[in-house]
Amino acid sequence: MNERGALGRFGEEVAVRRLRESGLSVLERNWRCRAGEIDIVAAEPAGSALVVCEVKTRRAGGFQDPLAGVAPAQLERLRRLAERWLDERWLACHPEPPPGGVRIDLVGVLLPRRGAARVEHVRGVA
Repeated sequence: MNERGALGRFGEEVAVRRLRESGLSVLERNWRCRAGEIDIVAAEPAGSALVVCEVKTRRAGGFQDPLAGVAPAQLERLRRLAERWLDERWLACHPEPPPGGVRIDLVGVLLPRRGAARVEHVRGVA
């Protein structure tokens, strides 16, 4: 795995811990289809809402905030991927969509030169 891939994988691990600490259940990681990839699929307690998370990880000292790297086109792609995941994975096991619908969240992970990662979880961006 190259350095960029290792950085992304580490950021996803940090994001998963944060999501679990906030009460979400992680259902799937790195789900792929021909149209793209979803970093994390999670659920609110009791399955009330399905949460599709995009994780962006950056090292401190760079020129860009992690969440600034998410363009409108990427959010649209995430919406389409969320619909596809819902059709292929959720509805295969559940009779109806989640009662709270589907939400798209962003998790930004900033890795400083020293100390713990800083994590920002933005809910409902799309």
